[in-house]
Amino acid sequence: MANQSSALLLRRQLAELNKDGVAGFSAGLTDDSNIYEWDVMVMGPPDTLYEGGYFRARLSFPPEYPVMPPKMRFVSEMWHPNVYPDGEVCISILHPPGEDKYGYEDASERWLPIHTVETILISVISMLSGPNDESPANLEAAKEWRENYPVFKKKVQRVVRRSCEE
Repeated sequence: MANQSSALLLRRQLAELNKDGVAGFSAGLTDDSNIYEWDVMVMGPPDTLYEGGYFRARLSFPPEYPVMPPKMRFVSEMWHPNVYPDGEVCISILHPPGEDKYGYEDASERWLPIHTVETILISVISMLSGPNDESPANLEAAKEWRENYPVFKKKVQRVVRRSCEE
């Protein structure tokens, strides 16, 4: 039953995204037979280092969605303090609901079933606009962001260029 209701919810969210169109990203199914795997294209936000980039990502939803959050991973190369070297996005909204065992995040910052694909992607665009270097997923990128911004900027510009060539 949970599978059917999560599948229906995901179909509705995909239809709404494609009908209304939201600036900054587009989404579609990786394979028409699997509602739980989405391909996403994130456009680098204007007035950020990522402007002009087209970054491919994958959203993988658990059968327990919307009770549990999806995972998001950039398929395109990404250099960002809140993206693991393997491309997995690390932001509060994608962390499982409840208390943070490390005490860093409030439960209200973590996943809540009221979130949608749209709120996730808006959070990712916000993350690209302003990294959180207090809790980095990519320590090297966070260190560069803080201590050697010109080198960080140059790496991001290279990533943006490559994203346009893909």
